[in-house]
Amino acid sequence: MKQIVILGSTGSIGTSALDVIARLGEDYKVLGISANNNTDLFLKQIHAFHPRFAAVLNPDSYEKIKDQIPEGTRLLPPEIDSLCFMASLPTAQLIVNGVVGAVGFQPLVAAIKAGKTIALANKEPMVMAGKTLMNECERWQASILPVDSEPSAIFQCLAGMATATNYAKISTNISRIFLTASGGPFAKRKGSLSTVTPAEALNHPRWKMGKKITVDSATLMNKGFESIEIMNLFNVPEEKVQIVIHPQSIIHSAVEFNDGAILAQMGEPDMRVPIQYAITYPQRLPGPVQKLNLFDLAKLEFFEPDFDRFPCLELALAASRQGGIYPAVLSAADEIAVEAFLKEEIKFTDISKLVYTVLKAAPQTPGNATINQALEADRWAREVAAECLQNKTYRKASL
Repeated sequence: MKQIVILGSTGSIGTSALDVIARLGEDYKVLGISANNNTDLFLKQIHAFHPRFAAVLNPDSYEKIKDQIPEGTRLLPPEIDSLCFMASLPTAQLIVNGVVGAVGFQPLVAAIKAGKTIALANKEPMVMAGKTLMNECERWQASILPVDSEPSAIFQCLAGMATATNYAKISTNISRIFLTASGGPFAKRKGSLSTVTPAEALNHPRWKMGKKITVDSATLMNKGFESIEIMNLFNVPEEKVQIVIHPQSIIHSAVEFNDGAILAQMGEPDMRVPIQYAITYPQRLPGPVQKLNLFDLAKLEFFEPDFDRFPCLELALAASRQGGIYPAVLSAADEIAVEAFLKEEIKFTDISKLVYTVLKAAPQTPGNATINQALEADRWAREVAAECLQNKTYRKASL
């Protein structure tokens, strides 16, 4: 029996993971789950899966449910240490990290230091200090299985060449990685994007995801994050990563090898496929998703990204080139900016302006960010972003 901890069980990744586990049957057991504030769904999950451990980070949510936890489940205190505790449980064989934002950084570090296999959907830690985290994986003999559709597709294309512990050894065989993106809801929209509303930004044409990642998909910041993630995860330079807008979301990414052969992973856009692959790896078991019908595909389109209309993508790539703490600053500033946009405190086009302003204020640091440097940069960037929001001091420019 494989015992699994799911961090972020009420989000889109967490609910999909639980759906996969329920379908897989008794060989897969939920050992622990965590959430933030969706207490109604969280309690339903506890009663359905009977985890040994549960945690909510929001103190108000903790108070609301602490007397409703059934016997056999231990509710942990509302603090990040509870997530780190579950991420390093000795009996846990797989940690699904599906939380959103930098909050997943410390639990990921805890899982790595415990030598765990991690199904990683929380890309922000890999943006903040990905190279350092991969070095820590080697040190502690931990493994990362990417769960996001595109990084998972790349990993699947490398099947037979790479395992979850030796990505770096095969990078010299890669000529190019085609990192696909749907383009979000505004890929073909004409005119200015300054009037975009939160409701419009959250109306993704292909994927059903959480609010933060959906807005990031609309700005293409998410694709910038994924570019940094796969550069760190698979040890490839930026010049080997080609971002391709592919509105149909059928080809989830592709890898071109030195001999010119290209392998692509295709399928219907359903996150349960990469999630199940990570849960059952290296096995491939029957899944719940609709099978792809090639005869129903009228056409597959591919376009270059428009960096002028979507400056967040260029900001992400520029931050990666700068290195040091810049990627961690990028991640934190974007988190604050997206939250402000969803509250209608800033315009859609102000997201990139705020992120740029915080990046310009960041100090240059040599080398790869350490764990402590990444955490400190995250804290600093949030404070600066909040101050910029309060004073409305953010401006358009490019790095």
